[in-house]
Amino acid sequence: QVQLDESGGGLVQPGGSLRLSCAASGSIFSINAMGWYRQAPGKQRELVAAITSGGSTNYADSVKGRFTISRDNAKNTVYLQMNGLKPEDTAIYYCAYSIIPTMALVNYWGKGTLVTVSA
Repeated sequence: QVQLDESGGGLVQPGGSLRLSCAASGSIFSINAMGWYRQAPGKQRELVAAITSGGSTNYADSVKGRFTISRDNAKNTVYLQMNGLKPEDTAIYYCAYSIIPTMALVNYWGKGTLVTVSA
């Protein structure tokens, strides 16, 4: 089992920044992928960004150039730096963990943290 502990959500004005953190604990595989999904009201959950244990990253087109995903393998922690936030970024953000180096299959989910972008 893997537990994911998210933090960093909140209310921010358009154009502002937030940083999300997700610490993984438990039976961590040395080769894995971690990432962030989000789900807005009335919409399907979508992949925002992912990073493998080797450092390969991928992003949703809607966040490229604004969001940056990074990780500290020693701490089993993944970060999502979100800059230039827009109202359409408002959603619950979920940390995700895969036991293989791809987000094609998510094995564990965090409980989610709410990000609200509003004036």
